Amino acid sequence: MRVLLISPTLGGIGGIGSHVSHLKKWLLRKNIQVDVLSSNDVRIIRIKGMKNLSFMISAIFKTYGKEYDIIHAHNVPAALPMKFAKGKKILTLHGVYSKYIRITHGNLYSYIAKKMESKLLRYADKLTAVSEKVIEYYKKMGFDAIYIPNAIDLEDIPETSKKIYDKQVVYAGRLSKEKGLDILIEAFKQIDNVHLIVIGKGPLRETLMKQAKGHDNIHFLGFLKDHREVLEYIKGSDIYVQPSRIEGLSTSILEAMACQVPVIATKVEGNIEVIKDGITGLLVEPENIKSLKDSIIKLIEDKKKANYLATNAYREILKRYNWDVVSNQYIKLYNILVS
Repeated sequence: MRVLLISPTLGGIGGIGSHVSHLKKWLLRKNIQVDVLSSNDVRIIRIKGMKNLSFMISAIFKTYGKEYDIIHAHNVPAALPMKFAKGKKILTLHGVYSKYIRITHGNLYSYIAKKMESKLLRYADKLTAVSEKVIEYYKKMGFDAIYIPNAIDLEDIPETSKKIYDKQVVYAGRLSKEKGLDILIEAFKQIDNVHLIVIGKGPLRETLMKQAKGHDNIHFLGFLKDHREVLEYIKGSDIYVQPSRIEGLSTSILEAMACQVPVIATKVEGNIEVIKDGITGLLVEPENIKSLKDSIIKLIEDKKKANYLATNAYREILKRYNWDVVSNQYIKLYNILVS
């Protein structure tokens, strides 16, 4: 079987790029021939609001007339180049695209994105989604999708850890509005003797650094090329925090769970699917500084509770969210489509 994976991004911390990179690895391991087309392979305009659009157009020239058994596109911008390849077509939805655009680019762009979604999704023979909430949203638009969750690779989890501070909290991911880092920083301005490590890059990096200026317990490490090092910082931390305003099914949360580090996340989309409040993590209302601050302090002070959450979360990873399991779900779908 020959499979083409199409994704605007490849690799990196969490998100779609990490998902596609690991899917490729596990498909190859299970003797499926895989090619990947990402923004690494085409010309894109690296200006806010133009990256995805330029990828959509440029990638068409790489897919036009190419034939595969399966063309597996990831996220809405990959749907157009998917259309022009020959073979059975799958589009995986990693979140509600128009909602993401609304937060990052405003209502006008969101309106255009929603119109675009309603057309582009029809090019797929089958839709999948990493979140059940995403499935519910698109079902209201008249689309049916199969739930195949995000996953992590247990082979990536290091045995070593990096702990710089006695009380250490970490966030790893994109530094952009939808991720809610501004709320997390405000919470840490009110927390003494606990340090926040922020790993990643994004359009709000300078703004967030200015917001944190003068607070010696907030540290920006930037983008770390070695993802193993990112996982070492997660594993060495007392808590992983995901303060998102909107989220699919976060790879970074799953990685923290696999590192047996307790998670605090906001009550949005995919987070509420993977985190059972008080059992596999703590959930807080988005944009609620006080609730986030109180939850961080609670887990720092209550080690027994923190260990309870981390242990339960790790069991969920073994059962549902690892790539050996999830890759088999994709392969089963591939076989149904080509049979």
